[in-house]
Amino acid sequence: MAIQEHELVDLLEAIEITEVKDLVVFNDDFNTFEHVIETLIRVCKHAPEQAEQCTWLIHHKGKCTVKNGSYDELNPFREAICEAGIDAKII
Repeated sequence: MAIQEHELVDLLEAIEITEVKDLVVFNDDFNTFEHVIETLIRVCKHAPEQAEQCTWLIHHKGKCTVKNGSYDELNPFREAICEAGIDAKII
């Protein structure tokens, strides 16, 4: 019984560590569509069509999830997007 409990705790800890997060880009009043599209292509390796669709969602809905992954995977993308002057958060 103790072995099963220990394995379950290890499994739950592993799930928590690798919890999938969203990298969300938010709308603003100063970045152009072109700049956001180019940033998503450069940073997230989006296809031009995907970057354009995300940019329209950001514009109309106020935000869009542009990438999923662990916090550690997403943080370099968030930093690069923010360095481009675009608001992005890991949620």
